[in-house]
Amino acid sequence: MLDPVVYLTYPVPKIALLPVVMLFFGLGEFSKILMIMLILLFQVIISVRDGVKAIPENTYDVLTSIGASAAQKFWHVTMPGALSVILSTIRISLGTAISVLFFTEIYGTEHGMGFFIMDAWLRLDYAEMYAGIMLFSLVGFMLFMLVDYLDYKFMQWRY
Repeated sequence: MLDPVVYLTYPVPKIALLPVVMLFFGLGEFSKILMIMLILLFQVIISVRDGVKAIPENTYDVLTSIGASAAQKFWHVTMPGALSVILSTIRISLGTAISVLFFTEIYGTEHGMGFFIMDAWLRLDYAEMYAGIMLFSLVGFMLFMLVDYLDYKFMQWRY
């Protein structure tokens, strides 16, 4: 159902929408979160859709034969079947999200790690600049570890 909308809007460079988003929603945290969501939404939709399509139709037959509802089919077949793709998409999207966050923080704001890194670079304070980069890296590492934990917790059959 969403395919036509996704196919028409996916090629638009989302970062070009940053001035529009900041004009309508200001320079605060909401506009940064909105930009990250706009950019990642299409990656997630396409990957999850393809993951769900990859589940063989006959996988649902047992639940259908015992009279399972659509919600039960979703929770017992679709969600576990697509979970691997969802977690992989989250892993890939984390790097993009951190990059977008950096970009939104250097564009028109005076707060955040992106601003801190660029300000340190302009002041030739390389120690602070590298510290900010390392902090971004540490946050990314912690988020990856969280996704790995969720993978381990919810996909026990792989371990």
